[in-house]
This record gives sequence, C-alpha cells and structure tokens, in this order.
Amino acid sequence: MTVTIYDVAREAKVSMATVSRVLNGNPNVKPETRKKVKEVIKRLNYRPNAIARGLASKKTTTVGVIIPDISNLYYSSLARGLDDIAEMYNYQTIITNTDNNPEKERDSFLNLVSKQVDGIVFLGGTINDETIEDIKNSNVPVVICGTSEKDANLPSVNIDYFKAIKEVATHLLDKGAKDIYFIKALYSEQLERHIEDGLKEAYKEYDLPFKEEYTREVATHYHAGREVFDRLIDEDDNVDVLLTMSDEAAVGMLHGALDRGISFPNRLQLVSCSNTRLVHMMRPPVTSIAIPLYDIGAVGMRLLTKYMKDEPVDEPNVILPYAIEYRASTK
Repeated sequence: MTVTIYDVAREAKVSMATVSRVLNGNPNVKPETRKKVKEVIKRLNYRPNAIARGLASKKTTTVGVIIPDISNLYYSSLARGLDDIAEMYNYQTIITNTDNNPEKERDSFLNLVSKQVDGIVFLGGTINDETIEDIKNSNVPVVICGTSEKDANLPSVNIDYFKAIKEVATHLLDKGAKDIYFIKALYSEQLERHIEDGLKEAYKEYDLPFKEEYTREVATHYHAGREVFDRLIDEDDNVDVLLTMSDEAAVGMLHGALDRGISFPNRLQLVSCSNTRLVHMMRPPVTSIAIPLYDIGAVGMRLLTKYMKDEPVDEPNVILPYAIEYRASTK
C-alpha cells in the first residue's frame, strides 16, 4: 500500500502539519522532532506526492522543459546547463520533446500547465503563434533560451546573433570571399532573420550585392546537410563559404565536399554557429561562433526561478557574450 503523510504523522506521533513543515524545510520545528520525523520517513520509505503538495502549497517545485529535438547536441547542451541550476534550486524538471511539430509543441505546453508546473522553459526552436497565445493566457512564467520570438515579449537568454554573424561575415569578405551561402536549419525563424540581416549588413558595408539564392533551408540532421550540399554545388560552382546553424548538418556538408575532392579552406570554407563538440571532431575542425550553450540554459533557469519566486528582475532579455573560434575550415 502507498504510504501517506497521515501514516508518517501517526508513526512519529506528530501532526500532519508538523510533517509538512519538515518536508518543506520550515525552520519552526524542534530539532529532535525534525530528526524523529525524518527517521520515520526513511523507515516507511515515504515519497511525497508532488501534485498533492502542489494543491496545498500552490507550488510543485517542478519545471517543464520543451525541446524541439532532444537528440540534437545544441538542445542537449542547453538542457544540461538548465538542469544543473534547477537541481541547485531544488526543482525537478519534466522534459518534453516536440520533434519540431507545432501541434505537439502546443500539446506539450498545455500538458505541462495541467501538471501544475511552477514554470516552463522553451529551449530553442520556433514557438508557433497558437502556443504563444496559450502562454499569454496562462499564469505560468515562461522563459525562452537560445531562441527569440517577434513581439512575444517573453523573457529570454541569447547572444547577439546579428552582431556575431556580421563579425564573422566581415572577416570572410575581408579575406576575399564573395558567395557566402546561409543554410538555415529550422532552429528559430526569428534567429534566422537576425543572422540573415547580419550577413546582409556585412555585404552592404563591402558594397557587394546579397543575392536571394544565398539563403537556403535545411533540416538540422546530417543527411539533410549532405543533400543540400550536393544540390548547391551542382547549381553554383562559385560557392565560397557555407554558413550553417547546425553542427550536424555541417558534418554532412563537409563529408559531401570531401567525397567530391573539394578541399578546405582553399576551395571552400565552412562555418557553423553552434560550437558543440562536433566541430572539434571534424577534419578539418570547423570555424564556429562559440555560443555559450550551457550558460544560456543555466542563466535561463536562474531567470525563471526569479519569476517563480516573485523576485525582482532587472533585465528580462539577457544577452550573453560570444566568441568566434577560427579553425582550419576557413582562411
């Protein structure tokens, strides 16, 4: 039979309110009473029901995490930072994977709200309009990490993608590149716009035309990167640089080039925007914008705790520093 808080109170010969205070770390319990209650909890192997506790305290100490693709290193790196901070503040995480499916994303959000989570974090991806309306209509605090949404007015943690892409594009153009293709990877439509705008601004400063065909779309996985490379190189032999948001897609592009005897960086250059461990494993190692993924997840979770605890928030939209790590895939 399931052990209840009533059983613990009876065995410890205290009130259920006293057991509750011990469970919640309330200091207004005598040390000898606290010790006795904890011994009974251990002996009976009592596990508090988070939902039942939530009904009484209106807090469940749980946080929902919505991830587009948990197998992707970009998202798992964000999640690692978040989970470490959640543990530090004694929150449990409930992770849901949406497979980049808008309907599944909305169902995940509503399901987490129904479980009375104290807060929700979106890790990357594009949040669809219906989900944004659900967020606005709910009382659950939400923070988005590694993504941004136009006019959503949601607390967020990111880097300045416009500035980062403009910086790396300026470097490439200064080294003689002309045709820089931006391979979108379905991380976030808004972030993709920031990246494309930064790329266009770099072209503008060099008084070079940015052609519409410079922008392509691809899924985030290896085979998609391989396929888009084959199509692209067949269409345009003058490609100078491939710039992609996805490290996994970058692996596919690099392998496609090597299979055709195309060398890096003299004939072709490759830049990625995630800087997961994959960029170090490739040969040649790939130049990347070093996004502090772990820190974005960690800071996002800390920001969420402030909203959940009604603490003051000085800046709801946090911008973290980035670096550009130039490696052998570029000049």
